[in-house]
Amino acid sequence: MSRQLNFSPPQSFVDSSFFVKLTQLKLDVLKLDQSPRLIYGYYSYKTLGRNQTPSISLNDASFGDIKDFESGLPVNNNLISSGHITVVNTLEEFKDTNKLEYLKHAGQTLYDKIVDHSVLEDPSIFSEFSILSFADLKKYKFYYWFAFPQLNSEWEIISLENEIGTLTIDDTYNQPFGIIKSTGEIVHLKELFDYPKSEMLNVLFIDTSTQTESPSYVLKNFLTALSFYGYESVKVTVYRFNHLDSSFTVTLKNVVPITEVPRISGWERTSQGKLGPKLADLGSLIDPALLADQAIDLNLKLMKWRIAPELDLDLIKNTKCLLLGSGTLGSYIGRALLGWGVRKITFVDNGKVSFSNPVRQPLYNFEDCLNGGKWKAETAAESMKQIFPLVDAQGFNLEVPMAGHPITNESKQKNDFETLHRLIKEHDAIFLLMDSRETRWLPTIMGNVENKIVINAALGFESYLVMRHGCIDPKVDLSEQTENRLGCYFCNDVYAPSDSTTDRTLDQMCTVTRPGVALMASSLAVELLVSILQHPNRQWADHTSSESSTVLGSLPHQLRGFLHNFELLKLSAKNYKHCSACSTAVIEEFATNGWEFVKLALEDSKYIERLTGLDEVHKMSEEADLNFDVVDSEDEFV
Repeated sequence: MSRQLNFSPPQSFVDSSFFVKLTQLKLDVLKLDQSPRLIYGYYSYKTLGRNQTPSISLNDASFGDIKDFESGLPVNNNLISSGHITVVNTLEEFKDTNKLEYLKHAGQTLYDKIVDHSVLEDPSIFSEFSILSFADLKKYKFYYWFAFPQLNSEWEIISLENEIGTLTIDDTYNQPFGIIKSTGEIVHLKELFDYPKSEMLNVLFIDTSTQTESPSYVLKNFLTALSFYGYESVKVTVYRFNHLDSSFTVTLKNVVPITEVPRISGWERTSQGKLGPKLADLGSLIDPALLADQAIDLNLKLMKWRIAPELDLDLIKNTKCLLLGSGTLGSYIGRALLGWGVRKITFVDNGKVSFSNPVRQPLYNFEDCLNGGKWKAETAAESMKQIFPLVDAQGFNLEVPMAGHPITNESKQKNDFETLHRLIKEHDAIFLLMDSRETRWLPTIMGNVENKIVINAALGFESYLVMRHGCIDPKVDLSEQTENRLGCYFCNDVYAPSDSTTDRTLDQMCTVTRPGVALMASSLAVELLVSILQHPNRQWADHTSSESSTVLGSLPHQLRGFLHNFELLKLSAKNYKHCSACSTAVIEEFATNGWEFVKLALEDSKYIERLTGLDEVHKMSEEADLNFDVVDSEDEFV
């Protein structure tokens, strides 16, 4: 009674790095594409364990080029197999995929390569595999099912010997199959047709299984190919490198020659021996901080799938933001920047958390108010880290020198000036969020001198202003700068900033505003920054509709909102040549004299007006008033 040869079923081992790479691939490359993608796996064949089944391994390098994959393997004792992975978009689709048709397609592909003799040129094709998968990127669960297509043919065992004679294989041999010549020489499988089909064919199979007399399933596919090619009998030496005592030689006879696609099997079984997919749950293995990092990126990268595929998220992520003011606006802007994936956020303030703050400023809580209150900027930075541990958040307690406020401690104020200037140089985008007009003056100058993006947000009781400052062009000489660039926060004023904080009543010392106004202004300020970053001209972009379009839409200069009638206006204004903050006279003087210039502005409230020519504007206005004749209504048409 004839008996058939048994084969060891394949098993898969997928390193966690494979799923991390798959996550990146799904988010950044595949998106909604469900086309099969080429990948690679490997079988170790020189370091086999006892009673081992053929086990294919995959890692993060599986998605790369074949040469990169080979070079990344620890040692040269592996047989590499190619495969394809199909990543569907929903769990329901994963469940509903016709598994029989999926396996048949993989088997048909293998059969076609037997027919066109591709397998003889590349014997690794006999071990090709397919993976059907679904990646639940919100829960970090990966469902996957390996298909190892096996083409079944009928061969009966004529003889089986638990020895391989005097055959020895060189350590450099790295092919799964070979033909053994009568001289003992081993040649490549592509020479197969040099050997008559009527005679016994003597072949070598490098096994990745050490199951007793049960070679790897890959041999089954090879025998099916021999059956299709018309070979009637074959002698197979099953060679196991570090377990020669379990190597054997088997002589087989073809029972029914293959003439068409045979029966196909090959879905991997679970550890319980049942047909079914595997589940890799990485949620419990990944560092929670890294999970948060990936979760933040998830929402952003999903925008690129359908809505905004051209959105440059890396540009946003790598933008370093400086928030001058850590109150209501600073808190909400910090949170919104986190939502856009910004990783470097620095706070500046010189106040402490008071009991009125936590309900309006989400980066503080009740405990921060106790014992006189914690410093706002430092506390805001720590709160950001509690929200997202991987954010690079810092807080600086310093007072911004203000025009019109005389120097009281030059050493300290100069040190604060130098720290502020350094911070502005180190960051890409500056948010002006302070609660007084004169506090915004010096950062406006510094931002322009250093060619930074400057976003200004200011609140009224039921209104708000959000604007981007115009910026001088570093490619054009300062003396040639015109008023064609966009204006800044101070361009509408004909008076230089002065002391507005002395003798203020309680309602003037606090920002009295409807609670929702700060949220609206904060969100618009951040969205304005993101739009600027998507424009090729960045902070030098014009505001006209024909030139200011980005992947996210238009790029306005100013947004003025009014809650009493829920109105939002888009406005623009050119630079004012006598501006106290961004005129060329001010910028040139600051660039030349630095602290000495600032010191003069602090000590003399009229210095800036003389420098910019605003004093002449005032004189001309006064003269115009004196020379203005009121026309009597009765003589108007005489």
